[in-house]
Amino acid sequence: FSDASQKRMGGLAAVLFATPASEAVVKSRTVPIVGSNELELQAALFALFHAGEHFPLRTLVLFSDNQDAVSRLARAKDQGCEQDPALATILPGLDLADALGRASFRWLKGHSSCRGNAIADELAAAAASSP
Repeated sequence: FSDASQKRMGGLAAVLFATPASEAVVKSRTVPIVGSNELELQAALFALFHAGEHFPLRTLVLFSDNQDAVSRLARAKDQGCEQDPALATILPGLDLADALGRASFRWLKGHSSCRGNAIADELAAAAASSP
């Protein structure tokens, strides 16, 4: 699960589960504020990066409450990363082609009651409030 928030700063959150019943691995980061969709895209790539570190070689499913981020990543996976070269510059440490190749993307309604999304909402808001 990924989410982003804007307050005093931008906040990114990743909530990772090995299985639906497992404990969450949580990561968050404070970043400069950019446009809302760009911040959500950063959060999605941040989640893919950490999922790759924690679950190497596994198939990944990314859940985001931002349809634009989900669509952009799915399009890059289907049409190739070359069609959107800016994606590779957002999170330089991420092997974008590998991450996209192992992932599928799912949109879920914002502030939905599922466990991963609720945790991601809280983490992103807390990271965005940090000095």
